Order: sequence, then C-alpha cells, then structure tokens
Amino acid sequence: MSNQTKGNLVDISSNTQVLNLYKKRGRIKRIVCIVLSVIFLLSGSGFVYYYSVLNSMNYVDISNDNDNTGSTLPSSSDVFGNGTSSNDLLQNSKVLNVMLFGEDNNHGDKYGRTDTMIMLSIDNIHKKIKLTSFQRDTYVYIPGNGYDKINASYTLGGAKLSIQTIEANFGIKIDRYAVVDFESFIKIIDTLGGIDMEVTQDEIDYINYQMYKNDQTDTATTITDAPGNVHLNGQEALWYARDRGLTKGEDDNEIGIDGDDWDRTSRQRKLLETLFESMKSADLGQIVSIVSSIGPLITTNLKKDEITALVSNALTYLKYDVEQYYVPEEGLWYYDDDTPSGSVIRIADMEKQRIAFAKFIYEVGDSSSNNGNAQTTTSSN
Repeated sequence: MSNQTKGNLVDISSNTQVLNLYKKRGRIKRIVCIVLSVIFLLSGSGFVYYYSVLNSMNYVDISNDNDNTGSTLPSSSDVFGNGTSSNDLLQNSKVLNVMLFGEDNNHGDKYGRTDTMIMLSIDNIHKKIKLTSFQRDTYVYIPGNGYDKINASYTLGGAKLSIQTIEANFGIKIDRYAVVDFESFIKIIDTLGGIDMEVTQDEIDYINYQMYKNDQTDTATTITDAPGNVHLNGQEALWYARDRGLTKGEDDNEIGIDGDDWDRTSRQRKLLETLFESMKSADLGQIVSIVSSIGPLITTNLKKDEITALVSNALTYLKYDVEQYYVPEEGLWYYDDDTPSGSVIRIADMEKQRIAFAKFIYEVGDSSSNNGNAQTTTSSN
C-alpha cells in the first residue's frame, strides 16, 4: 500500500518503510511525564469525579497549533551539511504522540523554562509505552528564531513553538501536549504516599543538599537511609528528577557530585516507570485525591473526548511494556563550544538521527531492529 499523504503529514499506518522514505527525500536536518499518570489515574476514580476534574483542567484552544505553518528547516548547508528541506511529518493513527513539558516559572513570565521535554508515545500496534527525552542543550533550528538550544523554543514561544521546533527538526508528528509545574509533581507523589526509588549514595547526597539549601528541611540529612530502595516524598522525588550532578564549589557547596543532563533525563524516565508500577496498587481514595488536587494545575490541548478515550483504555495501557530513548542518540552528536548559544550538543548527522527516531517510534524500516541502537532499554510492567 502506498503512502497516504495529506497536507504535510505522511500516514505510515500501512507500515511503509520509513528508512526508504527518508533516503528518497534526502532529509536534513527530553516530573513532567506525570501528566499522563493523571490521565491514567482518572480511570479508577469513577465518572462522577472524572467529569468534575475535566471541567477544572486548563484547556488551550490550539486549533491552529499543529498546522506546522513555517515549521520547515532552512535550506542553508552551514550547519547540517548539504540537503533539502521537507515539511512532511510521519504519523500513524494507532500511535499517539503527546509532548510533555515540566515548566519552571517562578518569575511569572509568559513562558517559563522547561529543562525537561519528553515525548510519550502510546503505540497500540506493538503494545508499548515509549518515552523519548530531548536533551535541553541540543542545537536545533527554531522556526522564526534561527539556531539555538532546543529548550529555548519553550521560553520563546511556549508549547506551540517547542512542538513546531521538534517537528521541524526530527520529522515526527506530535499530536497533543500537556504542561505541569513542579507543584503538581510534588502533590501527585505526596498524594500517592511517596514513591520507592532505587537510589545511589550520590543521589541521596544531592537530594539532602538541595533540601537543606532550599530551606525545605531543618536537617542537612533528611534522608538517612543507605543506598538502595529508598522511600521519597514529593519534594525529595522532585530533586531526584532534577539531579544532574553538582560541581564542587557551585553555590559554595563543598561536596561535588558526578552527573550531567543525560543522567537527569534517565532518572526522569526511571521515575515514570516506577510511578506506572505504583499506580497499579493505588486505591480509590488516593486516586480521587490526586485528580481533584492537581486537575486545575494541568494545561493541555487534549480534548475532553480524547481524555475520555484515554481513560477508558488506561488499564490496558498500564499493561504495556515501557521503552526508553533519547535524542540525540549516542554516536550521532558532539559538543560544540563555539556557537552564539555557548556550549551545545550538535547533531553530527541529522538524517541518521531522524531515521533512528522514526524507527524507535514506529518500528518500521528495519526488520532486524526496533530502534537501530542498543541504547534503548525495555522493561515489562
């Protein structure tokens, strides 16, 4: 069956070979995940509560948000090498891609900061939940703004511009988005009674340091457990998810902890998987408390009927395997300190990255591998 193209979308529900598509057209050219848990948790709360929560959520009219007008890469070859620009986006009606943003907006700006950007894909073909982190320092083209770090797209234009940026650079259709802030994350974890995470001594030290430094505890060692399975409250879990190490001397600290943004995004995906597992044992009272307390804190362009559809299938989704991926993929990037944006992560081969990303999301184009790289990890819930 041939591709069904409508506008700038390429329907690959017929299992069209993505790899060949990319080669033929010469393409050039990452807490937050908690939003989906809210949707899942709604499934057990009963429709009396369900509809009251739907009405309390912050809906955004995005009828034009995903038209992708102007979301094309420049034809310039100065950054990505020779190639042509294309506006076609890959999509599949049985794969739902939801972009999840964790917003830090303590200054009341129109758009806050989002150091965490994760695309959650519900793959109903292969019965999988897929989590894709985007490294915040990835150097990309931001439509209408030129080249910059990918997280700058949110500061410049919120979720809409971020989605346009990801689509323009990586060629995957993003269907919907949802935004939560740190407060909602803390409330979810605390309403669940906390969360048990496997943590290292460095991670414990980081959480203790941040809790004390930010006056969130009266003692410098709020966590006294040994490394291993440790029970975290909402605030502790938030610091766990934000942990990207600590340079000795930074903020006058005397410790220094190894880590980087790659480690942070890995922790966020690990926390989400653990949360998925813990949701299976949440009782009705917990679920009702969660949805009633955090519903007003969610901003989304998921429509009410779409949330209803997700809710009706939530228990099925919780049985899906969870797979992880990150962009850019290992071996396809390098650090570049000589840019107007400072030190960035530059993708060496955007065409290969787009192909690898498409393989992970849609699992087509290479019968011998689902994602083309061993960096992807799979866990069964």
